[in-house]
Amino acid sequence: MLLVFTFAGYAQQIEPTFTKVDDKVKVTYYHDNGKVKTEGYFKNKKLTGQWVTYDTNGKRLQLANYDEGKKVGTWFIYTDKGIREINYVDNKLVSVHFIKQEYKLAVND
Repeated sequence: MLLVFTFAGYAQQIEPTFTKVDDKVKVTYYHDNGKVKTEGYFKNKKLTGQWVTYDTNGKRLQLANYDEGKKVGTWFIYTDKGIREINYVDNKLVSVHFIKQEYKLAVND
């Protein structure tokens, strides 16, 4: 007779926090390691203002803007290769630009 036992480890999920700020609600979502995953605001149950997303180490991944739930303004998506700049007007994609990350090595003699 062969008995197989499996144990699944589940990380404790951290509940988001909600804070009333004037006529908006600031929400913060967390990664399982406790670091901030996403921060932003709701107004009338719609995304509004600036939203920032981070990786599990706290490095910024995305900067986004909303107005009454619609994508607006300039968004930035950060990668190891550079920054993608995306422009929205009234929830419509207008342009996408890629800013290549260039590294220069400084050598002291």
